[in-house]
Amino acid sequence: MKQFFKFVFASMIGFILSIFVMFLFLVIIVTAVISSVGKENKAKVTSNTIMHISLNYPIIERSAKNPLENFNFMGFGGDKSLGLNDILASIKNAKTDENIKGIYLDASSIATGFATTEEIRNALIDFKKSGKFIIAYSEVYTKGAYYLASVANKIYLNPEGLIDFRGLSSEIMFYKGALDKLDIEAQVIKVGTYKSAVEPFILDKMSEPNRKQVTSFLGSLYDHFLDRIAESRKISKDSLFSIADNAKIRNAQDALNYKMVDGLRYKDEVLQELKSLTGIDQKKDLKSVNIEDYASSSEEDSPSSDNRIAIVYASGEIVSGEGDDKTMGSERISRAIRKARTDDKVKAVVLRINSPGGSALASDVIWREVLLTKKVKPVIVSMGDVAASGGYYIACAADSIFAQPNTITGSIGVFGIIPNMKNFFNNKLGITFDGVKTGKFADLGNVSRPLTDVEKMIIQNEVNKIYKNFTTKVANGRKKTQVYIDSIGQGRVWSGKEALGNGLVDRLGNINDAISSAAKKANLKDYKLVSYPAQIDPLQSLFDHSSDKVRTYFAKQELGENYTYYQDMKSALSFTGIQARLPYTITIK
Repeated sequence: MKQFFKFVFASMIGFILSIFVMFLFLVIIVTAVISSVGKENKAKVTSNTIMHISLNYPIIERSAKNPLENFNFMGFGGDKSLGLNDILASIKNAKTDENIKGIYLDASSIATGFATTEEIRNALIDFKKSGKFIIAYSEVYTKGAYYLASVANKIYLNPEGLIDFRGLSSEIMFYKGALDKLDIEAQVIKVGTYKSAVEPFILDKMSEPNRKQVTSFLGSLYDHFLDRIAESRKISKDSLFSIADNAKIRNAQDALNYKMVDGLRYKDEVLQELKSLTGIDQKKDLKSVNIEDYASSSEEDSPSSDNRIAIVYASGEIVSGEGDDKTMGSERISRAIRKARTDDKVKAVVLRINSPGGSALASDVIWREVLLTKKVKPVIVSMGDVAASGGYYIACAADSIFAQPNTITGSIGVFGIIPNMKNFFNNKLGITFDGVKTGKFADLGNVSRPLTDVEKMIIQNEVNKIYKNFTTKVANGRKKTQVYIDSIGQGRVWSGKEALGNGLVDRLGNINDAISSAAKKANLKDYKLVSYPAQIDPLQSLFDHSSDKVRTYFAKQELGENYTYYQDMKSALSFTGIQARLPYTITIK
């Protein structure tokens, strides 16, 4: 009888799993059919239409191919979203589209960094040159959302709403106390006074050098933040600083009194104004198209020229191997650069970097391909939100580097962490280890015991060697001395504006500026843009990482906003080899 129930139970589980797999395949087939139909029946934009922009989803560098974008089940699929490339292209197309009369910016939140926000903000400023309007509305404006909305002709706020305008802050989570309780020692080997990636594991608060660098780059970001808002809102920078420093915006009326908004409105009142601006009868529905649908309906430019400029997207943590849709695999990216180099039709390369760094070895593999490409055709780097440590390593060989004023870059330093978990295993779990080895260093790096002094020296020497190699390559690429690069290196993080001053970048500008520079260096007037690497097939990705997607889904549901901290710890525990990465995840609030 016992065996019978076991058999029945196993059969039930098998049946349920079979049903789930069949359901998934059915969804994929149906979605594919809908997608193909959608391509034939693109969203039609008629006269007097308003473009609706609501960027409340994580903005990646380029739109992902997602056949399940309207389906979301335990992490599979998701809502429609756009990459930065299509957001900028859509705003540019809308500028000259006679059917688009203006933009309604639903600025509740914007889930991206300041440099990406800067690119979209500049695109909106360019859009206004057409004479068309931008109306922004929200119940609550976050700092990033208000920064974006500040370019609008009119900014409206819900009468009971709020603007978060109290300055910028950056906070770090420290794990030393937790490691102490677990009897785990973080054995750190590093180069760089400011290379503070290791601090959360060995300290319970910021070191003074780390506090100095964060104060510096955060101040630089804030200075630019206030400058641009002052310019758009015609409010003096000093006044804005005082408003924020004294938390004067405590309710909607305060925001109106200090001219941070142009009016207090409910959404229905904003919609009425939009109808008036487009000449629509108040009794009729407003004609609008969201930017996601507009992007799919826009005709792509297809220049007839055979000349091409390749945009190589290098995003995510740098790892060895192929990587995936969230990491920058050295094999995949180096292959993409190599392909662009050997294609005679590609006359120049723009390397778009948005990375906090990662494996020093993987970074060097990519750097080599950049160097080889530079010898045969122009290579221009465009930095996104972050291009630091390993992200800067792969950039330094380029002909020219563009960054936004609020890009996070630099962090030229190297470190390694090897946990000593002997006391944790012995005292907390009652586990001991014993074994044999054929050489005294055969088990170097084993986490079940502490490093010896000789082993620490061996690893430190390798870290020193990698740092010297790193700074030398930067010096050669930037045409500086190694001594100078060491003086501004040491793991220190800089804003894009600061990096322009110390010579780590050449110009402040966006990806379009980098493309124009590449065209000029290649003597091109007519050219076609091509993207590398080829995007991962969405269905292949779905099945290759299906279990990861399910785990991620449940983790996000359980942890909510704290999921970020879980990601940080998980990432730290996955470090392998010597690292060239940002000090920590920089979250600016």
